[in-house]
Amino acid sequence: MDISAAAPPSPRQTPSANQPTSRGAWLGRTIIPFTVAIGFMMEQLDGTIITTALPRMAKDFHTSPVTLNVGITAYLLSVALFIPLSGWIADRWGMRRTYICALAMFTAGSMLCGLATNIVSFGAMRMLQGMGGAMMTPVGRLILLRSFEKSQLVTAMTYMTVPVVIGPMLGPALGGLLTQYLSWHWIFYANVPIGLGGILLTWAKVDEFRPAGVPSFDWGGFCICGTALVTIQCGLQALGQPTSFLVTGCLLILVGSAILTVFVRGRRTHPYPPLDLSLFRIRSFRIGVIFGGINRIGLNSIGFLLPLLLQVGFGFSPTHSGLLTLTSSLGTVIIRPLAGSLLRSSGFGRLLAVNSGLAAILILPLTLLRPQTPSTIIIALVVGLGIARGLQFTTLNTLIFSDIPPARLSRSTSLSGMAQQLSMGFGVSFSAALLQVIAGPGALPSPNVFRLVLICVALITLAAGPAFLLLRAEDGADVSGFRPVAVDPM
Repeated sequence: MDISAAAPPSPRQTPSANQPTSRGAWLGRTIIPFTVAIGFMMEQLDGTIITTALPRMAKDFHTSPVTLNVGITAYLLSVALFIPLSGWIADRWGMRRTYICALAMFTAGSMLCGLATNIVSFGAMRMLQGMGGAMMTPVGRLILLRSFEKSQLVTAMTYMTVPVVIGPMLGPALGGLLTQYLSWHWIFYANVPIGLGGILLTWAKVDEFRPAGVPSFDWGGFCICGTALVTIQCGLQALGQPTSFLVTGCLLILVGSAILTVFVRGRRTHPYPPLDLSLFRIRSFRIGVIFGGINRIGLNSIGFLLPLLLQVGFGFSPTHSGLLTLTSSLGTVIIRPLAGSLLRSSGFGRLLAVNSGLAAILILPLTLLRPQTPSTIIIALVVGLGIARGLQFTTLNTLIFSDIPPARLSRSTSLSGMAQQLSMGFGVSFSAALLQVIAGPGALPSPNVFRLVLICVALITLAAGPAFLLLRAEDGADVSGFRPVAVDPM
């Protein structure tokens, strides 16, 4: 018997999906988004803090900084693998309880990462940490989506993203300071007090929601999909190795793609597949996930490439590099409150297309940087790129869920979250592979190598732009508030 489905609603359960909680409008607008943002902030802090420390970590692990990208991709792959489980677990076990367990697992994983002694154990602990992150981010979004009406979604995202940007802002500078004056181990220990605070706040302030009648999970499809993703990721990692591994990498990518094709064709009829691919019939979701993923491959590569360029290419210290790159988050802070107004005046399609081109253009000046470039110029470029990046991601996150029916929110957060993590992982793997192939086996990449890779990243970012124009005025209109002005034909 399914105890979770048969159990009566607890006093803490919300009465229905997409309704404000009974704790009051003010509490719903502030405390709940802030609580969800705790998890997002930990993940963002973890993602930005590690890039600054890669050169020092590489010395301890006796490997190159580029090869150590496995610590980033192992985490992102783990998140992508287990995200399909997150929506089902949240429905089966309750979203509040699931979120607390995710925070606890992520916090424990952070501690173990700090205790790692080599690249193998570090990669393994990062995958364990990723299991917590796999539930933390999508279930956090689910809490937010079930707590607000669609008309309030942009406001909720704005409230939530204010504390979220603390992670990226603190990450590079904190990572540089801890790495230079203590050790890189402390960049993982920094998550522990944040995680404990998030657990207590979730327990106290977030209401439970658990729908009845959740079907069984498609474990066979989960294994097939996981095998495909691991194979593709291993192929991408192999591309960054010496020339003899290039053929192996290409073969692994082809095999993984073939397995994924089998999964797509064979798991359509299951009542609760690991990935609900029928969501792609919704145009706003389809365009936001697919072409937004291409955007993320390009824009998220910058977070990996820029700290390495400053430290490996220019010889900057971890602290100097961290202080320069943290200003990217300042751009995000500047643009987030304006996202709602820009959406109302332009609509999703035009805003995403124009901003995609602007972001690509802003990447290109990074290729002109030199060790003697004044810090003010670097900061100006990084802030500008942070503005474009923050606007793009905020708008994409809103677009993806704008037309999703309440009953399918759990599945949409799982599928979109997996796609986002994969695109981020592919971006890092692709950038690392290009660096290693162009630089040569075992060689540290020179500034010229970084410049060539940055040009490729800009082209990838630009490529997604035209596809956003396929969005229609009615797509996400209830969320964006965009109403095109009718032209009088006279």
